[in-house]
Amino acid sequence: MAMTRLRHQLSGAVPGGGTATTVAVLTATLAAAAACWVVAIDQMRGMDMGVATRLGSFAFFSASWTAMMAAMMLPGAVPAVLRCTHASGRVLAAPLFAGSYIAIWVVVGMAVYALYRPHGTVAAGVVVIAAGAYELTPVKRHFRQRCHENSRSGLVFGLDCVGSSAGLMAILFVLGVMSVLWMAVIAVVVVAQKLLPARAVLDVPLALAIVGLGIVVLVAPSSVPGLIPAAAPMPTR
Repeated sequence: MAMTRLRHQLSGAVPGGGTATTVAVLTATLAAAAACWVVAIDQMRGMDMGVATRLGSFAFFSASWTAMMAAMMLPGAVPAVLRCTHASGRVLAAPLFAGSYIAIWVVVGMAVYALYRPHGTVAAGVVVIAAGAYELTPVKRHFRQRCHENSRSGLVFGLDCVGSSAGLMAILFVLGVMSVLWMAVIAVVVVAQKLLPARAVLDVPLALAIVGLGIVVLVAPSSVPGLIPAAAPMPTR
């Protein structure tokens, strides 16, 4: 279903979806995302401590976070990048759009670095439950819809993406901001939501599953993969 939706969006984004420009932009965007996955996984090695994760130096975190966001967010931005390229008529519009889009997430990362602290399982569970509830709010639907519409710039698309993905990213922050496993899980959901229209038959079960995950974090945190490091005492607050 996701692949069918992607093909539909690509063909609608640029007339003559098989043109050299379309192929070049698509290939470059996905190749950049793949390269960033390699970089992010390498930088995050040994950093994941679940709720006890520390972010390291600002320079290290900034580099890691930028690679993470490019890896997670660029695949879902492909239709928007192609629409921008077609509208401008310039191939160089693609890297400018993608770069400004990721720049918004870099700013978010700075806020994360300033506010984030190692925390306990209760805080993690409450945030995950709140994130599940957010999935069903009008605010979420508003920003998700805007992600499917024509975007004037990468900055506007980035702001809409932050609004749409805020709850999902909060889950990553509290379950393991340096976890490759949770990074991959959240990335799949983010990309799917950018490519697929909002449908209650899919969105409601997802929201309930997230709330359920939050309850599990509260009542049985040791059963959640990577949440509590084996060598660390179990935090409660």
